[in-house]
Order: sequence, then C-alpha cells, then structure tokens
Amino acid sequence: MRAISVVGALRLGTTFLVWLLLLVPAWSQTPVKIAPPTNTKARNLLEKAQQQVKERDFIKAIESLNQLNEKFPSFGEPYLMKGSLLKAIGNNRGALAAYRDGLSKVALDASHAAEYQLLGDLALSYGEYQTALDAYKMLLKVAPKTYRNLAKAERQLRTCEFALEALKNPVGEAPVPLPAPLNAFKFQYFPALTADNRFLLFTGRPAASSGEDLFVSRQNKDATFGAPVPISRAINTSYNEGAGTISGDGKTLVFASCDRPKAIGNCDLYISRRTGNNWSAPANLGINVNSTEWDSQPSLSADGRTLYFTSTRRGGQGQEDIYVTTLQANGGWSPAQNLGTPVNTAGKDMAPFIHASGTTLYYVTDGLVGMGGLDVFRCEQGADAKWSEPKNLGYPLNTFENEASLFITSDNQKGFCSRSRASDEPAAGSRLVRERPVELFSFAVAPVVKARETSTYTQGRVFDAITKKPLKAEVKLYDIDTDVLTQFVTSDPEYGDYTVVLNEGHHYAMYAAADKYLLKSLSFDYSDKRAFDPLTLDIYLEPVRAGRTMVLNNLFFDTNQYELKPKSRTELNRLIEFLRQYQDVQIQVSGFTDNVGTSEANLQLSERRAQSVVTYLAGHGIAPARLRAKGYGDRNPLAPNDTEANRQLNRRIELRIL
Repeated sequence: MRAISVVGALRLGTTFLVWLLLLVPAWSQTPVKIAPPTNTKARNLLEKAQQQVKERDFIKAIESLNQLNEKFPSFGEPYLMKGSLLKAIGNNRGALAAYRDGLSKVALDASHAAEYQLLGDLALSYGEYQTALDAYKMLLKVAPKTYRNLAKAERQLRTCEFALEALKNPVGEAPVPLPAPLNAFKFQYFPALTADNRFLLFTGRPAASSGEDLFVSRQNKDATFGAPVPISRAINTSYNEGAGTISGDGKTLVFASCDRPKAIGNCDLYISRRTGNNWSAPANLGINVNSTEWDSQPSLSADGRTLYFTSTRRGGQGQEDIYVTTLQANGGWSPAQNLGTPVNTAGKDMAPFIHASGTTLYYVTDGLVGMGGLDVFRCEQGADAKWSEPKNLGYPLNTFENEASLFITSDNQKGFCSRSRASDEPAAGSRLVRERPVELFSFAVAPVVKARETSTYTQGRVFDAITKKPLKAEVKLYDIDTDVLTQFVTSDPEYGDYTVVLNEGHHYAMYAAADKYLLKSLSFDYSDKRAFDPLTLDIYLEPVRAGRTMVLNNLFFDTNQYELKPKSRTELNRLIEFLRQYQDVQIQVSGFTDNVGTSEANLQLSERRAQSVVTYLAGHGIAPARLRAKGYGDRNPLAPNDTEANRQLNRRIELRIL
C-alpha cells in the first residue's frame, strides 16, 4: 500500500506517515505477457512499444500503445500493458482506465488474475466501489486456491459491499475546512483541544520544505479560532515536533520527535509541562514508554495521567499497534501495554484518541472492513476495563481515502479531523509523488459518532483562604458510587488555576488538598440532572490550624436516620488519609440539621450522625483520643431555612480542628 516504510516515513516527518500512506499507493509491478498479434501493423506497433519499454522510455511506449489502441481497439492486452506503464510513472487514474478497458476485451481466465487484482485495488483507491467490486468478483472466479492475494481480495470485496451500503446511508454531515486564519499552511494535521475548547493544538508545516512544529490557536468569544502561533521556543526546535496531545487543563503536552540526540528509537515520545505561561524543556518519556522502534501519535486522557500511542515495536498484533501507559505515584510511567484484541488487528492500527470522558476510544485502522484504506473506528471501555468490538463510523467521516486522526470535544458537540485536498495527477513522465495540501476540518458530531459519555468541566483557581494567594494543590475527583479516582490534576503554582472533567450521569466527590492545609470537600451530582454546563469554582483552602473548619459535603444519611450510607465511604476514606497525614491533629465532628421537626429531635439526630462518623474513623485506625463528636441540631444555619436548597445546606457535618 505504500512505498515508504513507517520508519523511513517518519525520518522525513514525525507525523506525516498518515499522509504518505494517503498519497503514495504502490502496487507491485506485474509484467504483461502478450501473444504476438497476426496483423503486421499491430505487431510492429507492439514490438516498437516493447523496445521502448526496454529502453526505459515509458512515455514513448505509452504513445505507441495509444496508437495501437486506436487502430485495433478490440486487442485487449496492449491496454493492460499500457496500464502497467501508466501505473509505473504515477498516473494511476490513467492506469485504472486502461486496466478497465483491457480486461473488458480479454477472456476471463486465471492468466489475468493479477490484472483483476490491480483493477480492483486502483478502483478502490479512487472510491469507484462498483468497478472494484466487479473486479474482485472476477478475480475470485478465476484465481486458483494457491493465489497469494486470495484472502485480501475476499476482504476487499467485503469492503466494497460495506462502502456501497454506507454511501446509501450517510451518518451526519461531511466535515468542512476550518475558515481563515486557520489552514494558512500547506500542511496542518493532528488537531487536539483543551477540555474548555479554548485552545486548539495542531502540527503544522508552513511549506513542503518545512519541518514539523506545534502550533496553538486560541478560541475567540464568537467561537472562531484566532491566528495560530508557535507553541513555545522550548518545544519547537530544528528537529521535527508533531502529533501533539494536550491534557484537558492545557498543562501537560506529549508529542513525537525523530532522530534527536540520546533518543531511544528513531521516533520517541516527549513530555513537557506548563507552569504559568512557560513550558518546561521536553523530556524523553523513557524506556517504559519508548522502544527502539517508531513511537508516535500520542493521546492523553483529560487529567494527563493515561497515555495512548502508536508503536511499531515487536510483539504486537500487526506492524502498527496501539499501546497504553499510566503515570505512577513516583512520577514515572508504567511499562506500555498493547491494547490487544479487539482494538489491535493484523493491519495498521494508528492515531488513537481517547475522549475526555475516558471511556470511548477512536482510532484508524485498515485491519477491519470499512470504506477502504484507513478508516476511523470507535470502541467503548466497559466496567471490566475491556474494550468493545470497534464500530466503523461510516460515511462521510470515512471515505475511500486514508483517514487521519479524529478529535471529539468533551461535550460531544463538535469534531475535528485533517484531510487532504484533491489535486491533479502528476505530469506525464513524472516520477515524483505530488504532496497534496492537508487542512484542518470540523463537523457536527452525529449521535452514533458521539462518545458514550458526554463530559463537562469545572475550572477555577485555588487560593490560600487567609492570604488570598494562589496555591499549588492536588485536585482529585472520585466517582462516589464506585469510590474510584477518575481525575487527578494539580493547580498551577503561579496562577492557581485548575480544570477537572466530569461525565454526565455520575455523582462525584472532589477534593482539593495542599500541604499544611485542610482538605476541601465538594460534591457534583450529575446522576439525574438535565443541566450539565461548565462551572467556574474558585477554592479557598484553610490552613491546618486550631479553630478552622471544613464542611464534609459527601456524607449521606437517609431521612431522619443516622447510619452512614455506603456511598459515604469516599469522603470517610479521604478523611482518614488526612488524619494519618497530620498525626498530631485532633478534631471535632459536628452535626447540624435544618429546622424541620422539633429542636430536641434535631439535636439528638445531629449528635448521632456526628457519632457515626467518629465511630467509623475509630474503627479504621484513628485513635479515639483524637476524636470528638458533638451535635448542634438546627442551630448555626448556613442559610435561611426557607427553601429546600437552603435546608440541604444546613443539613451538614463539619470537621473542626481542636
């Protein structure tokens, strides 16, 4: 399918492989054996063309064969010979017509099996599915069982059948090029956005002779994108930097670069982190991630702690496979693991994109039946961490050409991809592949293309509650129903900003923590809400000091009951971690109610609820001498008890440092 290997291609450009695959079809050459015609003029023209081929003068040979075709149109073999020559000089459109004409004039037999294969492959490469389907059917009729491309022909036939049906049932609207000032370069590809869609990252090559660099475009208030600028002098160098991926908060960048000093393989993955407005010097991700082969096309999870990428290392399902690695507590990355089946196939599996929700993976492959070449597929990760069978995204996202990477925004509303503009065939006699310009496209996401879960985000800044200065803090998000950590980000030490992604249909507990500060507990219940919009939330952390309090927002009781519900364990376990970190701290757990019911009943209920928390903590290794429980009933409300929302605020458990 290509003339340049993955490794060779990426020595020319970190991510341009996809487009080389797109632009460089290279079918094996098969000599056409022609029986000498009885007509003297025909024989003379044929011998002349054959001599010109021996002299490597393909253009004159084609001219001689054109004369032969005009004077003796029923003679099929010269068309096949011409098709072979046209293909050799890169005129694949002309070769397609020649093979189609020639095979319609010769007998159907096994001697033309290779030509039927070529006709099918050429027609498929131009999206002429019916012609390709007919060619593969003819091939399967005449080819012996020992024919080496039999399995491929059978699969390509299924591809044609799938494509013809997909064209009848398009999925959504076709992608359209992004307007100016984007698409100002000759090549731009691998788009990626932050969770809030404020920044668009992509790989750009301003001209055919340019190296690859990473560029960023900022979204304007009217939702258009501004002029792209180089991401940073710390990132872009004289080497190729491309196929970038960025975390949801825009603070972690991973990209591919080739042939750098001290590299592990010919193309490695590098990481950089942003503090304030400055990116750190890129660091090689090391031997747990990179191999001695080609590693590229990364995709980060929203919190920047899980990384998917493409590699040609040994031991995979095919030549290119998708791998995953996770950030460890010590700051290193786990040994990369092959995703295995059903994601990886015996074909090319490339350009993974993990949606912000973390549960839907998109990637391109030619190892599954599709529209031809590399198609985009999606699969979902279940509760058992296994991936579902990949589903083809259909037409018009997939076409007869090789598709590149895909990006779907966190809210499932808009998609981005890269595509090559059409161009004319190379000039007659040219042996150079004409590089077609590549542009960034966008599209409205059809329902069947959307990720399984829609995401939104909360973002803001973390401050010291006393000094009001920005703080570097750990911000962790837990799914309360499973007590699973789903997001872990760090607020910026200079500005204090953070971004956390949340999925629709879940109830979350979020915690902000910094050294020598009280834990901050927040709750986001999106399990049964229609409103699912981005939220701006600044967080103020209290120092660990006598008299300071914090509300425990993720403790749950049934109405008028004091037994802790099971989903309270997330909050309780975080509280245990806090008390183990600060061994000298003593606390009072205080219970409060609203004003519904008698004051005596409310006081008793608040005391029992506070005691339930203390009992749990003591039962999990916290010394009872460090713990107190006290109920306040309906005293000290946080808000007037005039609405259910306010009454809910007043029904609370607080922790107070003694």
